[in-house]
Amino acid sequence: MKPEQQHSVQLLTIDDEYQGQRIDNFLRTQLKGVPKTLIYRIVRKGEVRVNKKRIKPEYKLQAGDVVRIPPVRVAERAAPVPANKLDEVQPLEAAILYEDEALLIINKPAGMAVHGGSGLSYGLIEGLRALRPEARFLELVHRLDRDTSGLLLVAKKRSMLRNLHEQLREKTVEKHYFALVAGHWPAKQRAIKAPLRKIELPSGDRVVSVDTREGKASDTRFRIVQQYEQATLLDCSPITGRTHQIRVHTLAGGHPIAGDNKYGDQEFDSQMRQLGLTRLFLHACRLRFFHPVTQEQMTIEAPLEPSLETLLTKLKKR
Repeated sequence: MKPEQQHSVQLLTIDDEYQGQRIDNFLRTQLKGVPKTLIYRIVRKGEVRVNKKRIKPEYKLQAGDVVRIPPVRVAERAAPVPANKLDEVQPLEAAILYEDEALLIINKPAGMAVHGGSGLSYGLIEGLRALRPEARFLELVHRLDRDTSGLLLVAKKRSMLRNLHEQLREKTVEKHYFALVAGHWPAKQRAIKAPLRKIELPSGDRVVSVDTREGKASDTRFRIVQQYEQATLLDCSPITGRTHQIRVHTLAGGHPIAGDNKYGDQEFDSQMRQLGLTRLFLHACRLRFFHPVTQEQMTIEAPLEPSLETLLTKLKKR
């Protein structure tokens, strides 16, 4: 891809590497730090042009297209991990569950943001780049909340990122999470399809709620793994990928997740803290997808961390 003008407006000529990528996803890679809402706004207003014509967000780029990107204020990318902090990210090496020339899969620790920003000097992706300084390309395929642990896909080539994003859009990536929720989840409650609306507070914090009028369609499937006297361990599979989706859908079902400081039940959380829980009990435990190179279906699993396993042994089964 060749930049033809690097003043207030950028004109980028698309090469084969970007062919077939949606313009909205392309702009997100070019305008790092710019909110998605702003990207869609400049597309709708016609400020982004392809071959001097207005386009829709779902337009797929073709080799030779000339993309006009208007001047947009871009937030600074998180700085690289300082040399004196490299020992802090070294444990991530042991958390890598799979790696080849195209793909890296890591078991993200709870409490670590996936990327720097919002007061954080660095996150998981900056840590991985520090561990792989020779890698020309490392980008998150999807995200997890800071307090959620578990499986994350990281693309090592742009073509892999494009392929996996396509699988996510077509819902051929199967995601499963373990969640410990308050009370007894009804056996008949196998799905919740409550539309969700995200609100950004003045503080910059995000809150999500069920909103049947303005919310976006959201779908989560549930399976009971184990019933306890005070709680239920669930296997949760989000069909859509909304912010805080599992956390809000379990709350909407009347059974919030243990240790959730945003949507949880204080009395239940207090009981779980007494048993040693110090974090949100939500863990991305299994991923199933097609490898972009071999086209073989892959299933990757990440076990619960020892502290969560220990908690479960303290709970009395029904």
